[in-house]
Amino acid sequence: MVERHREPRRLAGVYARPRHHSPVRAVETHTASQGVASFYSEDQETASGEKFDKHELTAAHPTLPFGTRLRVTNVSTGRSVTVRVNDRGPYVRGRVVDVSYSAAEALGMVNKGVTNVKLDVVQ
Repeated sequence: MVERHREPRRLAGVYARPRHHSPVRAVETHTASQGVASFYSEDQETASGEKFDKHELTAAHPTLPFGTRLRVTNVSTGRSVTVRVNDRGPYVRGRVVDVSYSAAEALGMVNKGVTNVKLDVVQ
C-alpha cells in the first residue's frame, strides 16, 4: 500500500441561515442609557468646534465620542430620532442627553421641555 501525503483538510464555516433572513442587514445597536432628555436652541459653538444649528439633528452627550449616531426614543410615545453627537452636556443633574430643537420637535417634547428617553448607539 502506498501512503500518500495529505494536506490538512480545511472546512469552510457553515452558518445556518434563519428562515426569516432578509437581504438587508439589520443595524446593530446597543443601549447607552435611559433617563431624562432636554433640548437647547441657543446659537453657540459646540464642544466639537462646530457652530450649533438648531435645525440639524444633533445632541450633547457627556461621554460618547463626537460623531456617534444615537437613536433617541421618547419612551412615553415611542417616537424616535437619530442624532449625531457634536457637543458635551447636559450639565443638569439627572439628565442624560440634550438634543437640538429639531430633534426635540421630532420627539414631540418641545412643549414639555423634558421627557424620558432611551438612548441606543447606532453602529
